Amino acid sequence: MKQHFGAILLFYKPYVIWSFIINIVITFVNPQIIPAIITKLFLTILLWYFLNESHAKRKLNFYRNLGISSLRLFSSIFIIDVLLMIIYLSFIKVFI
Repeated sequence: MKQHFGAILLFYKPYVIWSFIINIVITFVNPQIIPAIITKLFLTILLWYFLNESHAKRKLNFYRNLGISSLRLFSSIFIIDVLLMIIYLSFIKVFI
């Protein structure tokens, strides 16, 4: 279980900067929690689709060989991303 979580974090690592940029955009457009979660869900599904349909599919095979399904991988990064976003938006709302 600990190795799976580490592998999921390793998969999420390249997307952290993009996630933070999206958080900033969400802050300017509509800093409400529910629309932001829906936006993140849409972007996570879009990421899954692009990775599944491109040459990066080999990367998903690596995680499948570790015993992590695509559904578990993307739902885990969605949950991690939403938790970070909620913390960010809660902190930023103090200053808005």
